Amino acid sequence: MPADSTVNFNLLHRTCKLVVLLCFLHISVTFVFYVRSLDIRFNFVQYQQSDHRATQRNQVSKLEFNPGTEPKPTVTLKEEAPVQKSPEPEKAVEPEKKLEKCPETSPLLVGPLRVEFTTPVSLEQVKKVNPDLQPGGRFKPKDCEALQKVAIIIPFRKRDEHLKFWLHYLHPILQRQQLDYGVYVINQDGEEVFNRAKLLNIGYSEALKEYDYGCFVFSDVDLIPMDDRNTYKCFSQPRHLSVSMDKFGFRLPYNQYFGGVSSMSKDQYLKINGFPNNYWGWGGEDDDIYNRLASKGMTISRPSGETGKCRMIRHERDKKNEPNPQRFNRIAHTRETMWKDGINSLSYRVVKIEKLDLYTKITVDVGKP
Repeated sequence: MPADSTVNFNLLHRTCKLVVLLCFLHISVTFVFYVRSLDIRFNFVQYQQSDHRATQRNQVSKLEFNPGTEPKPTVTLKEEAPVQKSPEPEKAVEPEKKLEKCPETSPLLVGPLRVEFTTPVSLEQVKKVNPDLQPGGRFKPKDCEALQKVAIIIPFRKRDEHLKFWLHYLHPILQRQQLDYGVYVINQDGEEVFNRAKLLNIGYSEALKEYDYGCFVFSDVDLIPMDDRNTYKCFSQPRHLSVSMDKFGFRLPYNQYFGGVSSMSKDQYLKINGFPNNYWGWGGEDDDIYNRLASKGMTISRPSGETGKCRMIRHERDKKNEPNPQRFNRIAHTRETMWKDGINSLSYRVVKIEKLDLYTKITVDVGKP
């Protein structure tokens, strides 16, 4: 009997060991499968996220085609309907405010000016004190619409120091006068005899290629106004602006004098066929222009002697600008020649056009006498 009990106990003990071992094995297998299921879920979530991002980007797969193989379609992901957002209210666009016309007399004028030529000036200095200038020496008022579009024409050759003074004084004056203006320096190329009137014709022609100017001021480079109320604009009659020059003791040398600085509207200029082209050397062209105006029934308007004061920069007479010996004979025949010699017969060659900070410089070949 005791022997049977021992055998039964050993059998029971072995059976328990086997059951425990099977339980442990079962638990191990279950754990392994559980871990693997976590990996599968993680990968599935990643795939779903990438799938969602791809849908947001609206990626549409295309057929991939390689030469010699059949095209393999890739999976086209279904687009999700975009979420509709309520439209934002449009901002009202304010219409561009139209500027009012500038007043007939600018409120910026200061009257008499001190003009002196003892202290040298530089172009950089002039540029610094005129920050509103546009390339080519262009300007227009910001707070009102200018009454006139004015081209300032300067006949020129080898007078750089005089030009610096002119730019130094005139740019501030012209801006205070509230003009829509541009400065054109017409530079005669070469060493031939100087031809002032022809250069003025060229300036008129070239300026109109750039802008629809209606008024033209023709100015020598060595004359500076002493009062900014002497407005560089056009009037109902041709205007002589340099009335009282210090050179002549601040008096008009003679009633027909039209030299120095003058202005004409486009219509006035065309009525006289512009200026003569055949006055080579100094003198005569001013009187020819006066004769043209008088022949068309126009009169010369002028500011008062006080307002029209000007200072001239003293200098020696330029080489190749000696007095024209033919001037008196030509002046006597203005009425006969004015329709054959003028803007309708103008010929020249542009050598170079330079858009500088303070002015437009146009170098031209005017030919020979």
